[in-house]
Amino acid sequence: MPLKKNPKKSRSDAPIGRKEMMEKGESAWKEAHETQTSAWPYCDDPTFGFFPLSLNSSNFDIQRAYDLPVNERYSFIDCVHKLWVYNSDKPHSPTSLTAPRTEIRILGYDYTSGVWQFEAYGYVPNGTTGVCIMQVFGGGYGHATTLMLSVYDGALTYYRSIVVVADDIYDRWFRLNVIHDVGKRKVTVYVDGELKLEMADHGGARII
Repeated sequence: MPLKKNPKKSRSDAPIGRKEMMEKGESAWKEAHETQTSAWPYCDDPTFGFFPLSLNSSNFDIQRAYDLPVNERYSFIDCVHKLWVYNSDKPHSPTSLTAPRTEIRILGYDYTSGVWQFEAYGYVPNGTTGVCIMQVFGGGYGHATTLMLSVYDGALTYYRSIVVVADDIYDRWFRLNVIHDVGKRKVTVYVDGELKLEMADHGGARII
């Protein structure tokens, strides 16, 4: 789910204290988030200060091998999106030179400014390797993306580098939160609520 930071707006289920603090503006939000005082029990939540944006099927572009119907690489059952891909698959279009993919391209929330967050729960079966499970598309300075999180041999990594974001990612549900502060050119990654990575972005347009 995409979320956008707006300290002047709170979710309807926010406790009164949280709502009042958010209405004081961004400086108050930053102070509360950084100090994590005992009077503010929500500061460890990476979604604090953000509000959720709605998603429905119209926001999902299911990209898969161009010669296959959607249901041969994607399903949505019991509120779980399941995607699978094989290294023998064709690319997502006849003219593409990219590797095989099955992915959900989120429509309607492209951005070039502000502070945005992506939140989801993921599950990677044992044996899956060499795949990107989340990316922020669009970059500058010779980069096609702002961020890619991949799985290699059970580890969640930053691109294909030796930077390991999380170990032992196989066969378990995990919570993933990615925050992109465009103005500061900063990308922050949380896994299961724990800060795992802070990196500079690559500039350019942003598409989740």
